[in-house]
Amino acid sequence: MTRTARRTRRTLQVTGAGVAALLALSACSSSDDSSTSDSSASGSSDQLSGTVTVFAAASLKESFTALGKEFEEQHPGTKVTFSFGGSDSLAASITGGAPADVFASASPKTMKIVTDAGDASGTPATFVRNQLEIATLPGNPDGISTLKDLTGSGLKVVLCDKEVPCGAAAQKALDAAGLELTPVSYEQDVKSALTKVELKEADAAVVYKTDVHAAGDKVEGVDFPESANAINDYPIVRLKDTRNTEAAQAFIALVRSSAGQKVLTGAGFLKP
Repeated sequence: MTRTARRTRRTLQVTGAGVAALLALSACSSSDDSSTSDSSASGSSDQLSGTVTVFAAASLKESFTALGKEFEEQHPGTKVTFSFGGSDSLAASITGGAPADVFASASPKTMKIVTDAGDASGTPATFVRNQLEIATLPGNPDGISTLKDLTGSGLKVVLCDKEVPCGAAAQKALDAAGLELTPVSYEQDVKSALTKVELKEADAAVVYKTDVHAAGDKVEGVDFPESANAINDYPIVRLKDTRNTEAAQAFIALVRSSAGQKVLTGAGFLKP
């Protein structure tokens, strides 16, 4: 064999070995990347576990309860617990140290109590809006058709406390109409106000459309134009002292997702 032939043969051997080594290294690297990717993808939902505690406005009870069940189904091993009530009371509990992961308020004003105290993580996001409606006894026996009708003598009308978002909104609507109304009672949250009508302890109450919707045939709803001047934005935020950051953020993501919005608008809420 000539010197040139031997040199050519040696070059081919070296080149072939190098290619083989590169292919082996590439396959190994590809296998590692694939393993890492698969592990990351499969672990995205498996990483969520434990309890998520949500403090939410009373008007969110039905829709959030449904979303909580959906969240638990999507993330086995998690549990969503709720504390529903007047947004002002919930905000006071949070700033007072009550353990919670998420706060959903019925107004920016009550949310500000929490953000001003430094108890929120990040900026609250508006996820729905809500509008007022008059709830009357079934069949509307008193013939209530306007907000002014509630000022008539002999009618027992219930309002939410003025510190509660539904009460503040009702007062704003009354002011827009130039009306004064003295209710038989001020209630601490919208569900309590509605219950007075359901139990026939009151003839009417100014509540949210969503609550009239949830009550079904227990009450009858009456729209009034002044309610357009008192629509409430509902903000939601993860709390600073959350004990379950990932799950809290995932619950908020569900609320703001198209699936979450479908549940909320189906309950009568307005899109943000």
